[in-house]
Order: sequence, then C-alpha cells, then structure tokens
Amino acid sequence: MTSRHSRPPPSRRAGSGGNPGLPLDLTLQFGRFADAAVHRSVLKTPKVKTWIAQALLRPGEIAVRIVGEDEGRALNLQYRGKDYATNVLTFDYTREPQVAADLVLCGPVVAAEARAQGKTLEAHYAHLLVHGTLHAQGYDHESGERDALEMEALEILLLGALGFENPY
Repeated sequence: MTSRHSRPPPSRRAGSGGNPGLPLDLTLQFGRFADAAVHRSVLKTPKVKTWIAQALLRPGEIAVRIVGEDEGRALNLQYRGKDYATNVLTFDYTREPQVAADLVLCGPVVAAEARAQGKTLEAHYAHLLVHGTLHAQGYDHESGERDALEMEALEILLLGALGFENPY
C-alpha cells in the first residue's frame, strides 16, 4: 500500500544517504508460516533498524511484520483490492514531524523473488525495507516514470551506503 502525500522538499530528501542517527522505535514481528525460522535468522532487530534508519528523513516509529502467503494475500486484497500476496505493503500513519508506519513483508514472496533475481535473502529484505520506508515518507513509484526513476535512484544510493549492490 503506497502513500500518496507529497514528498519532502529537495533540501530535506535523503539524497545524500539518510540519517542513521535519527531516533527510531522499531518493532519486529513474525507471523506463523513455513520457513519462518529462516527469515528470523536473517532479520535481526539491530540489522533491520540500520537498514530502515538509512532511509529515514526524520525520527520514526515503524513496525515490521513478516507474514506468510495467506496473511499477505488477505491484507493485499483488503487494502489494495489485489488478490495475491505481494512483497511489501506500507501502511503510512505519519503525522509530522515523525514518520509512523507499518511495513508488512510476505516472507515466501520475498524469498522467491530473491532466488529469481539471484540475490541473497538479506539483500532483498534490505531493499524492500528501504523501499517501504521511502513510501512512508511520500515517495511513490506508481505515480509516474519520473517518480519511479527518482525512487529507484535513491534506493540504489541508500543501499550502496549500506554495502549492498544495485538491486535493479
């Protein structure tokens, strides 16, 4: 689920790599699904916090939930009208000056995409968590090609700062 509010002005964008020193209240949850233990082993709270903080422009309160296909599909159907499990849904509750959001990632979809794209599970999760965090701050790749290219370029920059290769 993407946010639709306007992006921050250029002077406040994370174009130079976010601010990992900003306060971040992170909650990490795991639903019940096959191979959940594999996802738990990759997604340790300090690591997830580092990835999300890299994309933050201001303090944040973010809950990350890793779900199975049934829950992912139900949420995507309920909130987007799409009857399939998707990789990440962003539920934006932001009230200035703090970012507030729930990021729901479908573990089996993320794992299948990582395999298909020849990435590690860790690299793909880092990408999708940065991606979802940008959505929570007004970035939207579905609103047009220019916005999509801007968001992709920012993701590449932020992930590079975290030591990951270009996800595209």
